[in-house]
Amino acid sequence: QVQLVESGGGLVQAGGSLRLSCAASGSIFSPNTMHWYRQAPGNSREWFARITSDGLTAYADSVKGRFTISRDNAKNTVYLQMNSLKPEDTAIYRCKITAPGWPEYWGQGTQVTVSS
Repeated sequence: QVQLVESGGGLVQAGGSLRLSCAASGSIFSPNTMHWYRQAPGNSREWFARITSDGLTAYADSVKGRFTISRDNAKNTVYLQMNSLKPEDTAIYRCKITAPGWPEYWGQGTQVTVSS
């Protein structure tokens, strides 16, 4: 079992920044990939960032240039630095861990609200 706990969400004005964290614990398999997803009310869940164990990253166009994903393997934690936030970034943000041959695990999520 792997547990993921997100933190760092909150209310911020448009143009502001937030930094989310996702801490993993339990039987963490390696190598793995950590992902960030978000879901706004009435919308489907959207993948927007991932990072592999060796630091390779990928982003959706919707966040490219504004969000940065990083990780600290020693702390089993992935971070999401979000800059230039927009009201349309308002959503519940969740992290997920995947690895070949292993089940995927999700965190419970953290709310990010961007006011205009």
